[in-house]
Amino acid sequence: MNVVIVGHVDHGKSTVIGRLLADTGSLPEGKLESVRELCRRTSKPFEYAFLLDALKDEREQGITIDAARCFFKTDLRKYIIIDAPGHIEFLKNMITGAARADAALLVIDAHEGIRENSRRHGYMLSMLGIKQIAVLINKLDLIDGRERESVFKAVTAEYGAFLEQIGVRPARFIPVSAAKGYNIAVKSDELSWYDGPTVLEALDAFTETAPPDGLPFRMWVQDVYKFTAQGDSRRIVAGTVSSGAISAGDEVMFLPSGKKTFVKSIEAFNEPPKTRVTAGYAAGFCVTEQIYIRRGELACVIKHGKSGNDMPGHGMPLTAGKLKASVFWLGKQPFEPEKRYKIKIGTAQAGCRLESVTGVLNAATLENLARDRVHRHEVAGCVLRLDRPIAFDPADRLAETGRFVLVDGYEIAGGGIITGAADESDMGEKLLRRDIKWIKSGVTAAQRERYYGQKAQLVVITGEAETDKKSAARKLEKMLLDSGKIAYYLGIGNLLYGVDADIKSADSMGRAEERREHIRRLGELSNVMLDAGNILIVTANELLADELDTLRRIVTSDSVMTVWAGTEDRRIRDFDLLVDGGAEDIASVIFEKVFSE
Repeated sequence: MNVVIVGHVDHGKSTVIGRLLADTGSLPEGKLESVRELCRRTSKPFEYAFLLDALKDEREQGITIDAARCFFKTDLRKYIIIDAPGHIEFLKNMITGAARADAALLVIDAHEGIRENSRRHGYMLSMLGIKQIAVLINKLDLIDGRERESVFKAVTAEYGAFLEQIGVRPARFIPVSAAKGYNIAVKSDELSWYDGPTVLEALDAFTETAPPDGLPFRMWVQDVYKFTAQGDSRRIVAGTVSSGAISAGDEVMFLPSGKKTFVKSIEAFNEPPKTRVTAGYAAGFCVTEQIYIRRGELACVIKHGKSGNDMPGHGMPLTAGKLKASVFWLGKQPFEPEKRYKIKIGTAQAGCRLESVTGVLNAATLENLARDRVHRHEVAGCVLRLDRPIAFDPADRLAETGRFVLVDGYEIAGGGIITGAADESDMGEKLLRRDIKWIKSGVTAAQRERYYGQKAQLVVITGEAETDKKSAARKLEKMLLDSGKIAYYLGIGNLLYGVDADIKSADSMGRAEERREHIRRLGELSNVMLDAGNILIVTANELLADELDTLRRIVTSDSVMTVWAGTEDRRIRDFDLLVDGGAEDIASVIFEKVFSE
């Protein structure tokens, strides 16, 4: 069990753990004596915290800077104890230490009382989903013996009321003195009015987190390894299993691309052959069809080979380009809408922007603030717009695939949990249902490529209204046919007055809701044409960046070429190719760049 110790600086976290290790005989031989000798030589009073605070700066300043880990064992179980820093400047280190904890001990100095960081740390434990918490009211030896019980009850009442507001119900409030050893490993007559468990007993009373093997299968793709020596043609999709299990014969889907295939074999380095791997295992697998998979895709099982059980109703991941999230900001500069950041979840990463702030919460006072940006050490409900869709699980369903960090430049400046998708439609659900129910042809994409002598491709030509995109598309279509390719030009008007006639209004492309549906249908039609192996050329006036993202998301092929026909100053972001010229020039440049090989 991973247990994190948190609390305000100098409230005695490290001393609690040092004393617990010493009193239970868990220290390496000679460790206690060496630290005592070090304190004697440096003229410092001995502190049990020094058993953990190994960094020189920590000993000099008497604070914990990094998250120290030590191993500890009772008759019941083994522990990893994580001593997280309490100083406000090291909150990032505290979050790193707490992120994988199953339980927590939160330490409050009875003499100093509840501090802002005491509340902030309580909120962070809540945000990280740690439910098993014991609160230790420490340093009671500094309180007059007649007042210890009343001080303990007062702090318990005040802090308990705060935790109640954020939905945290600690298992225990325990009066202790880490320096004197009261109620750490053994009960003390100095606190005879307390009849509850010691810290050691409270730890053993925590229940172990259920093993993740029974959860839905999730694995972030770390890389794809290809081998060529001695006729070895394997392509191994590698990563670490976050939850669930995968076996040979299972049908898997990779999100957000939506590609499906079957597991051919389980691969592991320098180990006996396996047919199944479970959560926590770093391995890989080969698939039956050689599909193109990239780092950052999230693999999930949609049907188990042996049982034949379908998985969609058992918690499939979501995909979205807009996320609802709770963000804890640690950056020196505010988290603001105008700036571009990077979001990282698992091995996936994408550019992102803060689209809106739904509410800023002062983690210490729980006061809600109306603001359009998030300042340092604040928690906020946010809507994040990503440069491209990403796969995830809401954090309350699967924490491992629902947590993220935000990077500002080259520094991690924040983190948080994803609470859901913020897409304006249910397109993500529609795409997931389509990909699961899609009936594959008996002819593979590779076979079509060999038969037609071409790779399926979508070419989207957009730009200023006055640019002659239609003529350019027709010329490109003719050039492709003359070179032996199978190509088709689809103007947006063909779609509007045909497939979309049921929703076409006078200003259909000008109405946001109808326009989104037009783009969705264009994407679905393009997906069918590309699945058939065709080269499809599409033209439309001034498509927006998020509309191009929608097309990329719907079309499962990786071969989407976006072209801006017009001048540089009018171009919006995210285009593969810029061409400024007449129809002949546009067609020639696209043909040379994309199809000349």
